[in-house]
Amino acid sequence: MLLLVRHGQASFGTADYDRLSDLGRQQARWLGDYFAERGLNFNRVVAGTLKRQQDTASEILAAMHGAAAGAAHPPIETHAGLDEYDGAALYHAHTGGRDVLEHQKSDYRDYWRTLKTAMHAWAAGTLTGTPETWAEFGARTRAALAHACAGAGRDDAILVVSSGGAISRAVIDIINAPGATAI
Repeated sequence: MLLLVRHGQASFGTADYDRLSDLGRQQARWLGDYFAERGLNFNRVVAGTLKRQQDTASEILAAMHGAAAGAAHPPIETHAGLDEYDGAALYHAHTGGRDVLEHQKSDYRDYWRTLKTAMHAWAAGTLTGTPETWAEFGARTRAALAHACAGAGRDDAILVVSSGGAISRAVIDIINAPGATAI
């Protein structure tokens, strides 16, 4: 069983988006409680390198461990293939370098529309000047999931903590859907 979990709420609109908000920490603990109530035990836990991903995995495991006293959990493995795409780089490539944080604060709806347009162009292969292509993004998410599942047995449970973009990319690859579906 492979469980893909998006990190808890990050700190949108702040200088350090990669930090979980208080609600994000609580969301991760609630999920850990949920897993513990169902008797889940993970054979492997893999998270991306981003702080919000690592902290979500830690909070989930802490809640599970606290709910089931004496239960041991595996260490959190780190795999950069689970990291989110560089949204700021996509935005900058599309807008010619417009200030992301200023746009988010002044009109977050327009910011999201602009980022969505940039992402569609990225998936279509028409956005240039990005740190990785859409295909490269897909290759690294596939490699990360292959790593997470390597050596797993039929009855193993694997927890993967990532971000929405990486999870969406993995799902569309699994179901062979077009790139726009992930966006």
